[in-house]
Amino acid sequence: MKKPAKKRVKKSVKRAAKKSAKRSALIVWGGWEGHEPDKCARIIETWLVSRGFTVTVSNSLDTYLDKKLIARQSVIVPIWTMGQITGEQSQALRDAIRSGIGLAGWHGGMCDSFRNDTEYQFMTGGQWVVHPGGIVRYKVNITDRKDPITANLADFSLSSEQYYMHTDPGNEVIATTTFSGRHGGVPWVRNTVMPAVRKRIYGKGRVFYTSLGHVAADFDVPEALEIVKRGILLAARQRIVAEYRS
Repeated sequence: MKKPAKKRVKKSVKRAAKKSAKRSALIVWGGWEGHEPDKCARIIETWLVSRGFTVTVSNSLDTYLDKKLIARQSVIVPIWTMGQITGEQSQALRDAIRSGIGLAGWHGGMCDSFRNDTEYQFMTGGQWVVHPGGIVRYKVNITDRKDPITANLADFSLSSEQYYMHTDPGNEVIATTTFSGRHGGVPWVRNTVMPAVRKRIYGKGRVFYTSLGHVAADFDVPEALEIVKRGILLAARQRIVAEYRS
């Protein structure tokens, strides 16, 4: 026997309400000030709020030890270059992502953090090594135009740090950058193709990373900001709605 229509509708409304309640983000910023973590945090916080997220912003790594707060999150956005993390803080963060909470970040704020913590690097899928020549003009090539993070975006250029990284071969790469060998006195890296936008799974969690985003002004490049926005939504298991198309 079919359920009355009213009960079916009521049940679907409850389901939708439960789903929308899980739209919370935690931004944890700090570390090296040269990457302007506070400014970047404000940019992303403002956007997340506009998308209906409940956002918590912290500049303490002890936040990862707050199990009740962490359990409410759908995505964690780390903006913390270098610095030190305790074993307990690192374990709490990694456990959260393994449990299914998303992780999304960029540049040194996520993949030049805690250089001695290899377990953290295993979770994020890579580690910065060098940026030959410092600020240079380089191109980002979209390699997967069907992925929701890069769909309807054309190849683009920006002036920033071009990250040479050690990356996990298990990453799913959706955009790359190619080194010219003209910068920083390292001609042997000429034609080296390096992942610039990628994603992976860690336990039950979705992990997104892009090497773009040296300072807040890098997000003035619309493609760079759009990629970060979409990556956060993907990690948070939210529907990706394009706000910018090339």
